[in-house]
Amino acid sequence: MAKTSLITGASSGLGAEYARQLAARGDSLILVARDQRALEALAAELRQAHSVGEASVEVLSADLTNEADLARVVARLSDESHPVDRLINNAGIGLPLEFERNDIDVEVGHLRLHNEVPMRLTHAALQGMLARGSGQIINVASVAAFIPRSTYSAVKQWLVMFSRWANARYKKRGVTVTAVCPGYTHTNFHERLGLPPGQEGVPGWMWLDAPAVIAESLRDVDRGKAVSIPSFKYKVLARIAMVAPSQLTAKIGERGR
Repeated sequence: MAKTSLITGASSGLGAEYARQLAARGDSLILVARDQRALEALAAELRQAHSVGEASVEVLSADLTNEADLARVVARLSDESHPVDRLINNAGIGLPLEFERNDIDVEVGHLRLHNEVPMRLTHAALQGMLARGSGQIINVASVAAFIPRSTYSAVKQWLVMFSRWANARYKKRGVTVTAVCPGYTHTNFHERLGLPPGQEGVPGWMWLDAPAVIAESLRDVDRGKAVSIPSFKYKVLARIAMVAPSQLTAKIGERGR
């Protein structure tokens, strides 16, 4: 049965790949991001690829760090006349690892986007999902949640712990919550940090392809898993990181951006 999925950070990267794969499943989509032009281009691509009308791919331009824009997305999630079956909290940014040099207000915005925003959107989505007895919530975290890596690891670890708790609490009521923890994945994320491809300081064997990451994560979501770590090599690395000395893992975490 067709579902409606709302995806934040949908204009590029993993968010756009979620949109492509879910559209191929037959989902109706609500694409959320700041870049209206990029959203419209993706929406046009998906409508043409799947021969669907405008109503099947909705565009909602919003800066989630802006209270009024965030309220519009909350309102869309709360609209029970057009229910959302799947929420994907994917919006995120990266910062330089030198916390002491970063502007503290930028760090606070980073914290808000990665933690407060998903918390508010999850709270809004849960109301209707629990009433209907079904729903899926995906919080895009990172394998960095298991490796000390400045405030990026901290915000991603919060998403993992919150998702583990929420999945245990709400799964028996028909709503699953999954933290997806990709490793280094080929998207434009690193380019937005000013690093051209091949200059991220990460060995080639550590890179994953976005379509494979999203496909595996969706399989884990459908199985009701609380945490999804796409690819066997990153499952192994995450387990090692959880028992390795912090000094060692922090040094590993300094690789790349």
